[in-house]
Amino acid sequence: MDLHDKEIMPEEILPVVIIGNGPSGICLSYLLSGYTPYLSPEASHPNPLLHSKLGEQPHLSLLEQDLEYLCEGLEGRSSNPVALLFDSLLLPDSDFGLDHTSPLEWRYEPERAITHLVLGKGPPGGAWHAMEGSMLTLSLANWMELPGLKLKDWMREKRRNVRNDRATPAEIASYYQHYVSQMSLEQSFACGTTVTSVTRQPGNQEGAPPCWRVSGLQHREGEELADGSAVSEAVPFSVSAHNVVLATGTHDIPARLGVEGESLPYVCHSFWELEAAISRGELDQSSDPVLVVGAGLTAADAVLAAHHLNTPVYHAFRRSVTDPGLIFNELPKLLYPEYHKVHQMMTRQQYQPSPPPQDHAQNLHDHSTPSSLLPSSSSTSSPLSSYSGYLSFPRYRVVALRPDRKCVLESDSGQRTVVQISKALVLIGAHPNLSFLGDNGRSLGVNPDEPITCRRNPIEVDPYTNKVVAADGPGMYAMGPLVGENFVRFLKGGALAIASDLAKTQRVGGRGLATDRWVDRQVTTQTEAKVCVGDS
Repeated sequence: MDLHDKEIMPEEILPVVIIGNGPSGICLSYLLSGYTPYLSPEASHPNPLLHSKLGEQPHLSLLEQDLEYLCEGLEGRSSNPVALLFDSLLLPDSDFGLDHTSPLEWRYEPERAITHLVLGKGPPGGAWHAMEGSMLTLSLANWMELPGLKLKDWMREKRRNVRNDRATPAEIASYYQHYVSQMSLEQSFACGTTVTSVTRQPGNQEGAPPCWRVSGLQHREGEELADGSAVSEAVPFSVSAHNVVLATGTHDIPARLGVEGESLPYVCHSFWELEAAISRGELDQSSDPVLVVGAGLTAADAVLAAHHLNTPVYHAFRRSVTDPGLIFNELPKLLYPEYHKVHQMMTRQQYQPSPPPQDHAQNLHDHSTPSSLLPSSSSTSSPLSSYSGYLSFPRYRVVALRPDRKCVLESDSGQRTVVQISKALVLIGAHPNLSFLGDNGRSLGVNPDEPITCRRNPIEVDPYTNKVVAADGPGMYAMGPLVGENFVRFLKGGALAIASDLAKTQRVGGRGLATDRWVDRQVTTQTEAKVCVGDS
C-alpha cells in the first residue's frame, strides 16, 4: 500500500495502526481481518479441563470468551498466560514432541473485521528478511507458522524436502510474505515506512476525540533515470488512530559491551557480519580463534557456523552452564538438537585456569593452530567427549579488546586471561528502536529506569489484553519481543489478547472502531492495492 495514494484525510481517525510487520503484526492483522477461531465440534483437546471450559460456550468464538478463565491452570515455557493458551490450542502438547490436531477451526467472518494499517520498514516478515542467505537452519516443529497456513504444506508446495522439520531463515521470510498475500492482507500493509513519532493528541473543540498521532516517512521509488534506475524518495506521512500497537521486535540496535577497543575493525555485533567474513574466505581452520561473546541462540548460531568450517572458537559468557535462565536449559533437546550440541560443548569444554601459566594459559596467549584447543589436563571433558577446536569461558566477561587482536577476559573471581583471536563477535542481544517514543520508551518498561530489552526489561502490559500499563492514554498495546516473547510460537498469544480486547471494545462501542468513509474506500481499493514485494 502506498500511503500517499490512499489520500487519508487529516480528520480521519483509523481504528488501529500496527507498528511493525513481522510475524507479530502479521498474526494480529490476520485476526483483525475477520478470521475467527472457534472450537471445532468434532475436536477434543488433550487437556480435559481446558476442553471442558471451551465446551461450555461452543457457539462463541475464542475472541468472545473469557481468556483469563480459559488460562487458569495452564503451564508452559512462557510467562504470558494468553500465549500459553493460544499455543496449547494451536499446537497441543508440542512440548512433548507430539503432533496433535488443533481443536480450533477458523471461519472467515468479514463482519467482524476491524480496519487496520500495518507499517513496516521492509516487506512483510520483518527481521526475518535480514536473516536471508543464512547457511544455518532453524528448528521448526511448526512453531514458526501462523494460523491458517501450515508451514509443512507450504514447503511441500515449493517441492522442497524438509528434513527433520528444518528450513532456512530465508524460507521462513518467504513464508511470511506469502502468508500476507495468501490471506489477502496486503491492502492493510504499508511497506517501506519508518515511524518517527507517536504522540497522544487531545480532543478539540470541533468534537474530535483524543487519539494517537503516528508520523513518519514512506520510502518509495521515484522518477526513473535515463539508465533505467529509479531515485528513491522519502514521502512524509501522518495518520491518526484510536489504537496503536507496538510490534517492532527488538533486533534493531545490537547491544554493546561498553569496553575499550569495541569499535576496532575486527569486532562485530551481528551474526551476518560473520557470514560475510566466511563468504569472503577470511576464516578457515588455520585462522586464529573467533571469539563469540554471549549465550543466546544467535551466539550458538555463530559457534555452529565457525565450527562447521573447523575454525577454532573461544566462547565467553557471563552465566554458568547450569543457570536455569540459560536459554539452552529451556529448549526441548529433541526439537533443538544443534543447540543442545552447543550446550554440550559449553559444558564439556570449559577453560580451567588451574595449570601454571606457561602451560595452558600460555598456549591460549600464543595460539595459532586449532591443536592448542584440544582437551588438555585442565579441561573438564574426556578425550571421548571432546569437541576439537572449541573452548568455553563460563562466567567470564570481556575487559578489553586490543589493536593487536588480543582480548582480555576476566572471570567473576577476578582472574584475567589474554587470548589471541582473529575476530570478536559480540552477540549479547539487542535493543528495540523506539526512538519514535519519548526517551526511547523507557517509561513503558517494567523498570522505567532501564532501556527496553526483551529478556531483562520488557514493556509492561496487562497479561490478558496486552495494553501498555504506563501509556500516555488508552488504546496503546505492545506485543512480541517487546513484551518478552522471543519465539513466534508464543508471540501469537499477544495477537489473540489484543484482538480479543479490540473486539470487546467494538461490541460495546458499535462502529466506534471504524470510520465509514475509510472502510468504504478500503473495499473499493482492495483489488487495486499494491502488493509489497521483496526478495526472498
